[in-house]
Amino acid sequence: MTDATAAKLDLGPMPEWQLSDLYPAADSPELKHDLETAAAGAQTLKAQVQGKLAGLAASNPKAMATAIRDYEKLHDTLGRIGSYAGLLYFGDTANPVNAKFFGDMQERLTNIGTDLLFFTLELNRIDDTVIETAMAEPSLGHYRPWIEDLRREKPYQLDDKLEELFHEKYQTGRGSWNRLFDETMTGLTFEVDGEELSLEPTLNLLSNPAEPKRRAASEAVAEVLQDNIRLFTLITNTLAKDKEISDRWRGFKDVADARHLSNAVEPEVVAALVEAVRAKYPATAHRYYAMKAKWLGMDKLSHWDRNAPLPDRPERLIGWTEARATVLGAYRSFAPEMADIAGEFFDKNWIDAPVRPGKRSGAFAHPTVPSAHPYVLLNYQGKARDVMTLAHELGHGVHQVLANAQGPLMAPTPLTLAETASVFGEMLTFKALLAAAPDKRERKALIASKVEDMINTVVRQIAFYSFERKVHLARKEGELTADALGKMWMEVQAESLGPSVVLQPGYESFWAYIPHFIHSPFYVYAYAFGDCLVNSLYAVYEKADKGFVEKYFAMLKAGGTKHHKELLAPFGLDASKPEFWQMGLSVIERLIDELESMEA
Repeated sequence: MTDATAAKLDLGPMPEWQLSDLYPAADSPELKHDLETAAAGAQTLKAQVQGKLAGLAASNPKAMATAIRDYEKLHDTLGRIGSYAGLLYFGDTANPVNAKFFGDMQERLTNIGTDLLFFTLELNRIDDTVIETAMAEPSLGHYRPWIEDLRREKPYQLDDKLEELFHEKYQTGRGSWNRLFDETMTGLTFEVDGEELSLEPTLNLLSNPAEPKRRAASEAVAEVLQDNIRLFTLITNTLAKDKEISDRWRGFKDVADARHLSNAVEPEVVAALVEAVRAKYPATAHRYYAMKAKWLGMDKLSHWDRNAPLPDRPERLIGWTEARATVLGAYRSFAPEMADIAGEFFDKNWIDAPVRPGKRSGAFAHPTVPSAHPYVLLNYQGKARDVMTLAHELGHGVHQVLANAQGPLMAPTPLTLAETASVFGEMLTFKALLAAAPDKRERKALIASKVEDMINTVVRQIAFYSFERKVHLARKEGELTADALGKMWMEVQAESLGPSVVLQPGYESFWAYIPHFIHSPFYVYAYAFGDCLVNSLYAVYEKADKGFVEKYFAMLKAGGTKHHKELLAPFGLDASKPEFWQMGLSVIERLIDELESMEA
């Protein structure tokens, strides 16, 4: 840890991931062999079955199943190469060697993928009756969930040459803009009280006990973002226009329809979630921040005070060893198998935890491919929220390990359900800490922290979604200025945070550092979906529902093979019903009720 502030933290030794489980090195013979084998395999598969899939479905479903298995094997190899290049790059995006390798691999993989593009396009042109009859053959029927998911994209599929053009242009289009954003953000430094920091340690200061430090960090972020606002505005405009072009050509009617399709969730279900959360802004975020202002002795909070620790309990640093024990203990109390899987991430260096210059900000769990294992990236700085982030990403990791049995084509889970295990892991950790709280003061601090996490996960993410909708709809009418983007941002933030939070000058540029807007348009509602889903799921668990653990593991093992209705049915839950979302939001309200009762 070489950032000056991070270096002062005594958090104990932390793991850095060992990517040799994927490949020994960027120039290794193993990687070269896989690239050459995949390129040759893609050309062979194309020569053998292009133009013949419909005939195979009608006359020889077993041979078609064999072709899908060959395609799946290539998918795994290409995924392994792409994962290695991406993880190496994310570990140090400032390293020009890593950046070149990442770019070169993207180009090689795109070229190989071009030879495979015909496969899914041709499969989708097979007559519905023919493919349905063919899937009576068990070896082909095995792939039914993948085939059905694929065929939902059929109405938005273009002809082969256009699809090939979209595919090949990605690396010089959206992919390049994503990379420009990442490398720009990684290279920014923020001066706080004479100290030069990267983004993660600077944002970490927004939960510092001292108001002047929080304010200085916020003003540093605002100043640097404003200095670079023309670039971030250009990136946002370009990517929004790029998406509009793609959506228009494919025939998507709403700006978020493509995301809903990839998430296997109905637009009306998302609309019900958004409506329910927005209706609860006053009862959740507005009410909580009014209470927090009183705790801090303020009439109102400035935006940099939202995540300040409680005044009677300065936040202590939590060392890595304690964080590990806390999360694994919470997991073990639920299910030993869950803790055993999560424990492998620590024991086998599947986690990259420390803050480093050049390292990608934030946190994620990367599934890589079923023939390998997931990896977790953190920027651990010893805060309670960092422990919850560890629990969250390990939840993803456990989910990915359990789903791997479905294979490369069916292991991936739609984003809405992909957040289930992560948020459930957070809830287990929170409940374990709450049960061990020694007194009322500690309990209050834990509940307040959880409420803030829930507000950040539900209220803040739905506000982000509302902001994205405004941006993409407005972009259809022409290019957006930085002032216009800032105005939209301030409108949705004011609505969601409420009258007790003052959005001070400079906050209008904070939209610019959110990576989800760049990498995954409209991803953000998945967090709110997952949090409300888990709140409802946890309520079932607390009622000592018989066989809950077994049903929960079956849900995770299903990967992407089942729709959310099928997965939630064993728990008696249905996300299409308004009361489902009300049940999830009521958990947040009850925690705020408990905090209010402590004030009485």
